[in-house]
Amino acid sequence: MPTKPSTVADLRKAGTISSLEIVAAVDAYMRDANAGPYCFNSGHSIDLAAAVAASPVVSQLQGQSGPQDRAFRTAVTALAMLVCPTPL
Repeated sequence: MPTKPSTVADLRKAGTISSLEIVAAVDAYMRDANAGPYCFNSGHSIDLAAAVAASPVVSQLQGQSGPQDRAFRTAVTALAMLVCPTPL
């Protein structure tokens, strides 16, 4: 039986990707949503802009100020954990 692709959360649990790298990926996206895929030290990359665009719930929070900005960051972080990164 083929194994399913690992998510960022799976790779974090295995110690392949660190929590600090996940925070850095979210920070990079929050600074510039058009920056492109984020590359982890492990050789994996994720495209948070594509993940946000594919999630109607998360994308609805984008661009709102105040408490919604925090909610958006939290949603992006949760979404990042669910993404299946691409090995480089």
